[in-house]
Amino acid sequence: MYAITIPEPGGPEALVWTEVPDPVPGEGEVLVEVRSSAVNRADVMQRQGFYPPPPGASSYPGLECAGRIAALGPGVSGWAVGDEVCALLAGGGYAEKVAVPSGQLLPVPAGLDPVSAAALPEVTSTVWSNVFMVAHLRPGETLLVHGGSSGIGTMAIQLAKAVGARVAVTAGSAEKLASCAELGADILINYREQDFVEEIHKATDGAGADVILDIVGAKYLEKNVEALATNGRLAVIGLQGGAKAELNLGALLTKRAAVTATSLRSRPLAEKAAIVAAVREHVWPLIEAGVVRPIVDRTVPMAEAAEGHRVMESSTHIGKVLLLAPAATQA
Repeated sequence: MYAITIPEPGGPEALVWTEVPDPVPGEGEVLVEVRSSAVNRADVMQRQGFYPPPPGASSYPGLECAGRIAALGPGVSGWAVGDEVCALLAGGGYAEKVAVPSGQLLPVPAGLDPVSAAALPEVTSTVWSNVFMVAHLRPGETLLVHGGSSGIGTMAIQLAKAVGARVAVTAGSAEKLASCAELGADILINYREQDFVEEIHKATDGAGADVILDIVGAKYLEKNVEALATNGRLAVIGLQGGAKAELNLGALLTKRAAVTATSLRSRPLAEKAAIVAAVREHVWPLIEAGVVRPIVDRTVPMAEAAEGHRVMESSTHIGKVLLLAPAATQA
C-alpha cells in the first residue's frame, strides 16, 4: 500500500507519499481500506516534530478515517468485512489501509456519503467528551467556543444547539462568523476587533459563559476565567497560544469554577471506546436525522497532503479539510 510518511520533520513538503508494508490487524482490531482521512492540527504538529504518536501507534499521521472493513483480526465481533465505517485513530489515517481497534469504529451514518464521514470521528469524540461528558453542558446554558469556524468549532455549535444551549463563538473574520451564525451561533465575536470577555458579559447580562471550549491555552487562560460564569467550566483542548500561564486560584474559588485539560490521542483504548460508544448513542441519531452534519471546506488527494496542511496552517478554511485516498476515486 501507499501512505504519507515523514522522513524528516519540517514544512508541508516533509509529507511524502511512499510505498510501505500493509498493516496486519491484531487481536481486537479490524483492517480498514481507507477512502478518506482528515487534516487535524495534531497532524501538523506531528509533521513539525512536536507531537509524536503514542507507543504502539502507526507512525503515519491521520487521526480519523472513513472506508470499508477489509479484514477482521482475532477476537472481533459485531463487525463484518464490507461494512462501511469511520474510525477514531491514534495515527495511520493518511494511508490506503489502517488497523483499528474495533472499539474505535463507528458505522457511516445513514444518509451520509462514506467520504464525508471521515470528518466526524475526531470532532464528535472531542466535543462530546469535553463539552458534555466532562463539562456537562445543559439546556439553557451558554457555551463559548474559541475558533468557532474550525472543525471542532462547527461541530460544537451544532451539538450545543441541538441540546438547547446558547452558543457564543470567537473567530477572526466576518466571513467565518457568518458561517458560525448559519450553524446556529447566537453570539458572534471577532477576536481581532473585540474583547471576548466584554462581549460575553454584555450578551449574558454580566453572568458569563457556563462552559468554555478553548483551543488557545495559556494566552487565553486569564481571560477565560474572567469570562466564566459562577459554577462555570473551562475545558482546554489545545495549546495554540502556549502551554504555561499564571492561574488566579482566587478567581476560581470566588466563582466555584473548574478548569479541565484533556487530550484524546493518548488515552487508553477502553476510554476511547467509551467515548466512541457515547458518540454513537448520542450524536449519530442527530446526524442521521439531519440535525447535525459534518462541515467540509474542501477535499485534496491524499498523495497531495502537503496542500491540505498548507490550508490548515493558513487558517482560511471553515470546517474540515479532507484527504481522498485512491479508493475514494475508484469506488
